[in-house]
Amino acid sequence: MSATPLKAEATTVIDPEIHLRIEDFLTCYAHVLDDGTIDEWPGFFAEDAIYQITTRENCEAGYPIGVLYCEGRGMITDRVKALKTANIFEGHTYCHILGRPSVRQERLGVVAVRSNFSVFRTMEDGKAELFATGKYLDRIDLRDEQPRFLERRVILDSRRIDVLLVLPL
Repeated sequence: MSATPLKAEATTVIDPEIHLRIEDFLTCYAHVLDDGTIDEWPGFFAEDAIYQITTRENCEAGYPIGVLYCEGRGMITDRVKALKTANIFEGHTYCHILGRPSVRQERLGVVAVRSNFSVFRTMEDGKAELFATGKYLDRIDLRDEQPRFLERRVILDSRRIDVLLVLPL
């Protein structure tokens, strides 16, 4: 869980089909969150995956946890259950705008991916605002037919976080 930014090395050449597969995977992930089909969200993660939301400031200071930390698909699934049964919050939707991912081979069948994002949030009353910006640092397992996150680290640009961070980014 290093805070070292991903950099595509000049010698790293990723097959265009693999790059497209990753882009499709990341787009499908965003659509699940944007369309409110949150029950599908845990399926994007490997059984022992890590999902973390932190700030750039925490990342640079080396603080290990930050805003949210889920270890394993079980914790990720519990997060969805809590959203649906225990948490009370004003209804809202997200709209993810994703930057083109930078991809490098980590090892056979596993890639490291960095992509930037902006998330707009629209409340039930129609008020829309820029909610979050930052970058995703991912490790994705491509060995099966369905790609899965081994690790998804959401690094927020700002340490100012709305108390309504209930849905995953």
